[in-house]
Amino acid sequence: MQELKIKNRPPREAFAERARVIKALAHPSRLLIVDELSRGERCVCELTELVGHDISTVSKHLSLLRQSGIVADEKRGLQVFYRLTTPCVLNFFACIESVIRAGKP
Repeated sequence: MQELKIKNRPPREAFAERARVIKALAHPSRLLIVDELSRGERCVCELTELVGHDISTVSKHLSLLRQSGIVADEKRGLQVFYRLTTPCVLNFFACIESVIRAGKP
């Protein structure tokens, strides 16, 4: 099959990277965490209480978000604090809300 050539289209690898970031966001708990971090940095204990899961589960969610570049962490004493590194992800949230509204009768 011949590949369609479109001028200025990003390389295929760029689409794989985009999918990786979208997958990192594709969980209700991670969306809740990102939403909360849009209000300022939080320690793991605060996020654990917010999400309502054990610290191990929340830490796994945070690790996935960190690996995708959405959040950053900083250890201070015994606490680890997280902050949103890419506030533009909130634009993505707004886009999702537009899609949801457009799909409703």
